Amino acid sequence: MTESFTVIGIPGIPDIEPGDELADLICEAAAPIGVEPGDILVVAQKVVSKAEGAIAALRDVSPSEEAIRVADATGHTPALVELILSQSNRIVRMDQGVLITETIHGFVCANAGIDASNVLGDGVVTLLPVDADVSASGIRRALEARFGSRIGVIVSDSFNRPWRMGSVNVAIGVSGFYPLGDYRGQSDDHGVPLKSTMVSIADEIASAAQLVMGEFGRVPVAIVRGLEMTVGARDDNENGNGQALLRDAERDLFR
Repeated sequence: MTESFTVIGIPGIPDIEPGDELADLICEAAAPIGVEPGDILVVAQKVVSKAEGAIAALRDVSPSEEAIRVADATGHTPALVELILSQSNRIVRMDQGVLITETIHGFVCANAGIDASNVLGDGVVTLLPVDADVSASGIRRALEARFGSRIGVIVSDSFNRPWRMGSVNVAIGVSGFYPLGDYRGQSDDHGVPLKSTMVSIADEIASAAQLVMGEFGRVPVAIVRGLEMTVGARDDNENGNGQALLRDAERDLFR
């Protein structure tokens, strides 16, 4: 069990534009701090989306009749709703001006993860990365090549939660380590067998990193150092990825 760990924000990353080599920029910004074996880097989804060109201008969107109907019900603009629908498999809930969908990636979140904050340009929004696990893997391999250390990488985003007020940072992409801690079959401190205890380690790391990354302030990357975890020892398929954090439909009581 880890007794303590450190979270280090990485400043100095410039505003990201489509086509920028994000991994190279992270390497340069992290060089004064260094990257050590076992570090976990948490990278904000926003800069990943910008670098990969997952950006849309609402003025270029032609709303469908369905988008206009949903916009009337939610108060959102038809163009934004059209983008949300294009990034969604289905609408989960639509009430009180809130539109919750299941995204094409499998996440359940507000507005399909589309966001207008920290984006230059009027009416310009970011979409979620096409495949955040692939994004995390690319960043990890670039940093491992630069620093010679096996590490893990998380692409994170802020999601709201049922039952609780306030958003938390969660992992939408993972590379280099298994994102779940499975304690089933072990015993607690009193010898009672654990039957269903699984912990989302990746989400916990992402939330810890958010305390230094913030919602603004130009610190889109943080290093979480000192966790007793095995990272980078296996390839991505064996390690698992962010998709491992999604609950199967048959076990999701809220679908």
